[in-house]
Order: sequence, then C-alpha cells, then structure tokens
Amino acid sequence: MSLITRRALPGLAALALPASAAMAQTTPAAPSPAKLTLMLDWFVNPDHAPIVVAQEGGHFARAGLEVRIIAPADPNDPPRLVAAKQADLGVYYQKSLHLAVDQGLPLARVGTLVATPLSTLTVLRDGAVKTLADLKGRKIGFSTAGFEEVAIDTILGTVGLSSKDVTLVNVNFGLSSALMSGQVDAILGGFRNFELHQLDIEGRPGRAFYPEQHGMPIYDELIYVAHKDRVRDPVLRRFMDALESATTFLLNNREESWKMFISGPRRELDNELNRRAFADTADRFSLSPAALDRNRYERFAKFLQGRKMIGSVPPVESYAVELPPA
Repeated sequence: MSLITRRALPGLAALALPASAAMAQTTPAAPSPAKLTLMLDWFVNPDHAPIVVAQEGGHFARAGLEVRIIAPADPNDPPRLVAAKQADLGVYYQKSLHLAVDQGLPLARVGTLVATPLSTLTVLRDGAVKTLADLKGRKIGFSTAGFEEVAIDTILGTVGLSSKDVTLVNVNFGLSSALMSGQVDAILGGFRNFELHQLDIEGRPGRAFYPEQHGMPIYDELIYVAHKDRVRDPVLRRFMDALESATTFLLNNREESWKMFISGPRRELDNELNRRAFADTADRFSLSPAALDRNRYERFAKFLQGRKMIGSVPPVESYAVELPPA
C-alpha cells in the first residue's frame, strides 16, 4: 500500500490558520493502482474475452489494478517468465501445468479461465473416417509436441487401437489447413470453439471426437498461473475478483461485451470466425475463476502418472490453490 501524503502549506501562512482550516487542507492522496503483468498463452482471441472485458469495462480499475496484457511471441514463454518472476501471471493449460511442475518449475494455479476441455480429435465430416476405428493406418496431425502420444493412446484405446496404429505428423500450427488439404486424415488439438468453426466457414465441416468422452479425465483447458511465492498475495485475489465480475457482465451483456472485444487495436478481430468463437466460448468461462476443484487436479495427475508422464502425484496444494480473500 502506498503512503498517505499531505499537501504542503506555505510557511507562515500556515501558522496563522485555525486548526480546523489547516485540517481541511489535508487531503489524502489516492492510492496508486497495483501493477500486474499478465502473459497470455498466445495472440488475443475469444478465449481471452473476460480479460478484455475486465480491462475495457473498468473491472480491473475498480479493483485498484493496472494490468498490462502481453501476447507472447512464443507460446512457451508464459510459464518460463512467470517462473522467473518476469511476469506476475500467465495464461496456461492445466494439462501442461502438471508436466511443468514435475520438471521443477515453481508454478501454481491460482485461477481458471476456461473450465471445460476445448481440445478435440477432428476429422472431415465428408471424409473416409466415420469412427475412431477407421483411423487405423492413417495420419493424425498435431501442433504441440509432448502430449500427443498419451492423448492418442487414450482416445484410440477405447476402440482397441493405440498410437502405434497411426502415423503422427507435426503440422505446427496449421491444423485446419493440413486436414483440408489431405496432408493428414485427422487433427489432434483443434479447439471445438475455433477450428470446428473455421472448417465450417471454409466449406469443409468437421466431425469432432471429444477426448473427455473417450477416456481422458475432464480438466480445465485454460488457467492462470503465478509463481509459488505469490499464492498469498492479496493483489492476485483482487485480480480474480475483477475477472469474476467481468465474466458475469459478459454473460449478461454478450453483444456489448463483443463490442468491447473488437474495439480499438482489436478491430481486426471483427470477423465471422471470431464472432462464432466468442459466442461458443461464453458458456465455458469459469463463473468463479478463483474457485479450485481439487479432485479435478488430483485425478488428472494420477492419470498422467499412470501413463508415466510424471514421476509422482504431488499434493494438490503444492501447485494449485484457492487464493485467500483480499
């Protein structure tokens, strides 16, 4: 908290004033807003709508916060910069958090942005693949290495197949184009609120297989992480409370929130794809972003340990917390 300062009075004139008059000229300075740096997981998109609404709608300001929102040049930057205390908060993925903590990064989940899975295994609706079993011997594209084999083994395992029955192809971030061009027969990791709409707009609608309906435990797609040393910082709780207010506003005022989202420097986001994604994502945002479902995190950690992705299942409180009241 900043110190309260007092306005200086001219020398002898001050001595001549009655005490009540002198007191009347004592004016407490407004406290300076607490500054926070938030690293997004990637470029601004509808997944970040509550953050934009909190900024544009004054929710951060009313909470006494000045939030600097940064889109990283590399999606691997947020956890590294937060762990190095070069950013206060980062948007990250629950699935990746477990792996990062197992590797020793001092991170903790302090809030939830998108509270449902978004990732899919997607094929073209008019393609040859009608069921998961039809993927045997075919190519599956993915964009982010590190989790693809476990996901494919889990999903295809429900029909007696595994990653050994398919060819995995790293298509970087060209998931939709790789699928539409025939480079691959399916894509892993396309978001149901984005890539499915993109395919539909391009006239090549997709069919999604949802991992949580095929063996994968339910998880939070997008979360907020902070350095473990910050988990009792009341400023972070004020940030979450502001997001809670902004998310409720968004749900109650969707068109006005959309206009905030595409205002100013984000005018280039005003297109059919983002409008569809914005509408499709609204009901997936956490209404209580600070609230923690401990079982969801412990369950997923056990899932990863069982597949030898992490060495042990740490106590949930060591890497995921519910912030104390501000």
